Amino acid sequence: MSQSGRKRPALVADKRYPAKKAAPKKPARTTTTKRKAAPKRRRSGGGGGPRKPRSIFMWPFVFIGWVLRMLWRLMWKGAVVTALIIGAAVFYFASTMPELNTMLDGRAKGSVTILDRYGEVYAWRGDQRGRTITTETVSPHLKNAVVATEDKRFYGHFGLSPRGIASAVKINLSEGRGPLSGHGGSTLTQQVAKLLCLGVPYDPDVWKTEAAYEADCRQGSLWRKMKEAIYAMALETKFTKDEILTIYMNRAYLGAGSFGFDAASQRYFAIPASELNPAQAAMLSGMLTAPSRFAPTNNLKRSQDRAATVLRLMNEQGYLSDKDTAQYQENPAVLSKAAKAQAGGYFADWIMGDLPAFLTRKTTEDVIIKTTLDPRIQKAAESAMAKIFDEKVSEGSKAQAAIVVMSADGAVRGLVGGRETRVTGAFNRATQAKRQTGSAFKPFVYAAALDMGYSWNDFVIDEPYCLNIPGSGEWCPKNYSKKFYGPVNFTEALAKSLNIPAVKVSEEVGREAVRSVASSFGIESDLAVGPALALGASDGTLLETTGAYAGILNGGSSVTPYGLTQLRLVGDRDPLMTQAGGIGERVISREAAAQLTYMMSRVIEEGTGTRARIEGIEIAGKTGTSQSARDAWFIAFTADYVMGIWMGYDDNTPLKGVTGGGLPAEMWREAMVNIQSQLVPTPLPMIRPDFVPQFDGRTMTSGDNQGFQGIPQTGGGGGGQSVGEAVEDALIGVLRSIFGQGN
Repeated sequence: MSQSGRKRPALVADKRYPAKKAAPKKPARTTTTKRKAAPKRRRSGGGGGPRKPRSIFMWPFVFIGWVLRMLWRLMWKGAVVTALIIGAAVFYFASTMPELNTMLDGRAKGSVTILDRYGEVYAWRGDQRGRTITTETVSPHLKNAVVATEDKRFYGHFGLSPRGIASAVKINLSEGRGPLSGHGGSTLTQQVAKLLCLGVPYDPDVWKTEAAYEADCRQGSLWRKMKEAIYAMALETKFTKDEILTIYMNRAYLGAGSFGFDAASQRYFAIPASELNPAQAAMLSGMLTAPSRFAPTNNLKRSQDRAATVLRLMNEQGYLSDKDTAQYQENPAVLSKAAKAQAGGYFADWIMGDLPAFLTRKTTEDVIIKTTLDPRIQKAAESAMAKIFDEKVSEGSKAQAAIVVMSADGAVRGLVGGRETRVTGAFNRATQAKRQTGSAFKPFVYAAALDMGYSWNDFVIDEPYCLNIPGSGEWCPKNYSKKFYGPVNFTEALAKSLNIPAVKVSEEVGREAVRSVASSFGIESDLAVGPALALGASDGTLLETTGAYAGILNGGSSVTPYGLTQLRLVGDRDPLMTQAGGIGERVISREAAAQLTYMMSRVIEEGTGTRARIEGIEIAGKTGTSQSARDAWFIAFTADYVMGIWMGYDDNTPLKGVTGGGLPAEMWREAMVNIQSQLVPTPLPMIRPDFVPQFDGRTMTSGDNQGFQGIPQTGGGGGGQSVGEAVEDALIGVLRSIFGQGN
């Protein structure tokens, strides 16, 4: 029977032994094959069986690799530590820096600005600083010139320039120097750090001198360079770029005692830093590398050449057009009139030394001093000295000279202390050298006699004459000419500079009287006690001797030479010191002064001083030549000015062929012609006799003091003024000389 279509019934065996279930079908595998894992490296000494030993030649490489790995670990860890230390140092310096305004003036002492009689600046002393300038107030040309010259990447770096340092090291090595010697690759910020001395101010209790302090600030050791770099980064953290540039422009040294660009601008160009044109800005910026070498007052051509290079750098960096660059290179900056003249260096030194140190040499304030200096007269004196030495003194001569010009009241109008006139701090032969005055002293001998009642036409016998000096024996003076002239009156004896009459007059009136008159007139040096006093055996300075002659011109009153008229502090309206004149007490009578002036005028007209004559101008004076011709003097005056000249050698070597009536008189004339060229000639305050005295056998030593014939008249042509009227005229002349034209 068919079983199709019917389900088979379960069997007992099926129940007892159930059938196995079919395993589920596995999903089909993809065609992607797995990468076999690389076999693990076996480590020596580990499991996995024995390992093949390395070659002995591999051990050095293994060791080097180990060392390099250790170094790398140390380096990055050290770098982290170093960065933390530098960061802390930068933070410390930045947090302890003072405010900007207190960092602009780093001078240890103040400045002295010296003005002439008209209020114009002619000299500077001390540390000069102008007005505070900023990048906004200064000329943009100056700002650009500084950046172009000192640090063209200034606005892009963080205080250091690795590229600049690498370049500097390369240059130093190529030039045979050490890597840190010579070019430093310093950024402008690093230069500011150096100017600030890394924040360490000058302390006079720590440093012996300011120069030692500055030398320490500028040392170039590796440790110093590292500290400088950290301080520079601190500056960049504390201040903006323009503020850093402001510090630099106010503190940089620019020669001639000028600190900061405004002081330098005033010093060299007599304008503020805000008015500088590109040529002037380039000249100042060019000085930064070597201020003394490139100072225009030192060598103008060299300074101009350096400025041309700065202009080229400004052009290359886009600060100046091609047209402007060419224009200012063809028309370089020039010095101001005052800077170009550089006159009055000796005068300024005298003023600085004559006033209290706390107001001049050691001042901590900025001081302005107005003086009596007349720049025209000063220039005339300097030019006269240069001309005589150039034309009439042998080349290579070491002879020196000094000149003093003053008014009748002692106001010094010009002073030259040596042949080299453009100096500062040099030995001043006009004020410091004490030399024998020789016959230039004789007017004071006759002044003493005239004041005691003797007359210009009293006679004295010029004849062999000897004196017995206790302890020294017999002393017999001689005339320069080795001749004797017999009876001569005072005027002739002075005009011919006869020695024997001068000694006789001195002995007659008394050496003490002569000494008293000379010292009262202002000759402060120790005066000789023996009879040689009359012949100028004493030492004196040119300044004090010229001042004594001014006393004769002003009518017989003492004079204290002076150069200051006003001293005040910058910012103050009221002066601390003033001076109105130098006339002191009367020494001799006006009549005696008028007679002495006449006697001294004969020296110029017919005596030893004829080389000083100037047509149309009355002059009175005296020549002087010391023993062995070691000193040659000529001191004379017009109604307007007294001028004294000295020539000689610093080591007392005798002059050859030079006397007071020679080159000194010619130098005096050369200077006075220029001085008087703008003045109306004024008569001298003197008597004017209309007769020639005749010797009647009586002399000043005969007891009656009447060794003359006739009465001295004034006014010439026999007009007939009395002596009193002559004195009145003399007084008027003195007043003119003090208050009139030219004084």
